[in-house]
Amino acid sequence: MKIYKKKKKALIFGVTGQDGSYLSRLLLKKGYIVYGIKRKSSSINTSRIDDIYEDINEAKNFILLYGDLSDSSSVNKLIISIMPDEIYNLAAQSHVAVSFELPEYTSDINALGVLRILETIKNIQHQKKIKFYQAGTSEMFGSSLPPQNENTIFSPQSPYAISKVFAHQMTINYRESYKMFACNGILFNHESPVRGETFVTQKIIQGLWKIKNNQLKTLYLGNLYAKRDWGHAEDYVLAIWKIMQAKKPEDYVVSTGTQITVKDFIQKVAKKLSLELNWVGQGLNEKALYKNKVIIKVSKRYFRPLEVNSLMGDSTKILKKLGWKPRYKIEALIDDMINKLNETK
Repeated sequence: MKIYKKKKKALIFGVTGQDGSYLSRLLLKKGYIVYGIKRKSSSINTSRIDDIYEDINEAKNFILLYGDLSDSSSVNKLIISIMPDEIYNLAAQSHVAVSFELPEYTSDINALGVLRILETIKNIQHQKKIKFYQAGTSEMFGSSLPPQNENTIFSPQSPYAISKVFAHQMTINYRESYKMFACNGILFNHESPVRGETFVTQKIIQGLWKIKNNQLKTLYLGNLYAKRDWGHAEDYVLAIWKIMQAKKPEDYVVSTGTQITVKDFIQKVAKKLSLELNWVGQGLNEKALYKNKVIIKVSKRYFRPLEVNSLMGDSTKILKKLGWKPRYKIEALIDDMINKLNETK
């Protein structure tokens, strides 16, 4: 007699984002039924997950629903109706610069939205023990010196980072107060071909690609000397899943352990695109020339009110406890992003 194993149910808030799309595919491959939650809007924003519906085998286990973290009743209704085994909260107002313009909205979604999820899980845990993952960010470390790990003091420098610290600490509080399986992943910068166009890596790659193909004359950027630890989203969602499969809930830093400046990233992309850049000037007057034409300029408008200058993670804990380590190097990440651009443009 054949015994059928019951499929796990996962609920993903923020399913239409970069991480949500990669995590959905990973969970579907592992045999989950995935419930993806997206916010109702006037524009269609499912491009990152549209291909899932085209795969007959995956589509039957992928259910897309509407929900909103700013609405307690919406969060409550979704969780109670689905009764998932695992909840992944990847939803956020995730743009740092925008958080300075919309601090209240950012806090409502990123901080109170997490509280709404935790409250619902707490209130129904007598019916079912639900695992919860909260997506943290290296921005929480802010001005703390690298390398940053799980014991590094948070020093957030933006409304976005502050809202994420609230969510992080609230997740720990509910874990300890109510014996919930609630954990945090403190993810450093991670990119992919589906990264949003306003994020600096995608902005650089698309900008230089357009310049090479005579579709853009000048690319404007902010702080060229900010140092970041960049990885690939495909690697990082595997880390997220591993964190949720651990025997006990803990918090983990997820990073590559290496860093480069924004300017170094530009140089690597330019080399891949066979653009030989000549840099001149300093500060706001620094610019890059290609064939004696200025193609990159520094603009004050792209600087943050409070800069975060250096982020680099130490992922020793997740390597030792869960066996995770990144596969993609920065060059392979850039190749992946450029190749996808070549395919679609």
